[in-house]
Amino acid sequence: MKAVLASAPILAAALLLGTSAHAQDVSAGERSFNKCRACHQLGETAKNTIGPVLNGLFGRSSGSVEGYSYSPANKAAGLTWDDAVFADYIKDPKAKIPGTKMIFAGIKNEQEIKDLAAYLKQFDKDGKKL
Repeated sequence: MKAVLASAPILAAALLLGTSAHAQDVSAGERSFNKCRACHQLGETAKNTIGPVLNGLFGRSSGSVEGYSYSPANKAAGLTWDDAVFADYIKDPKAKIPGTKMIFAGIKNEQEIKDLAAYLKQFDKDGKKL
């Protein structure tokens, strides 16, 4: 019985470590955003460039950032960005929206996608961090 009680803290620590390894990591998401930075901006001074501003992405309709020239496919996609849609899209943008002008090889790693989503969710539609 003493051996079981003595090992309980070790088991609890292992469970916590296992759980936290699957949690979203905003810092890792910020590093992952470096893959997006060539075309997209975030923050209060963000502007549309090659791609649209990503402020307030989650909950927004596809093809709806004012002042950005979307492909007809993106405007007509009728998607609302949420975790599942974003994850599916970022893995292979051209497969999710055939005809999109987004040229990106995609992110296949599920944890990286979750981390990136957590980072993006920090920015409201005006680019302010929540």
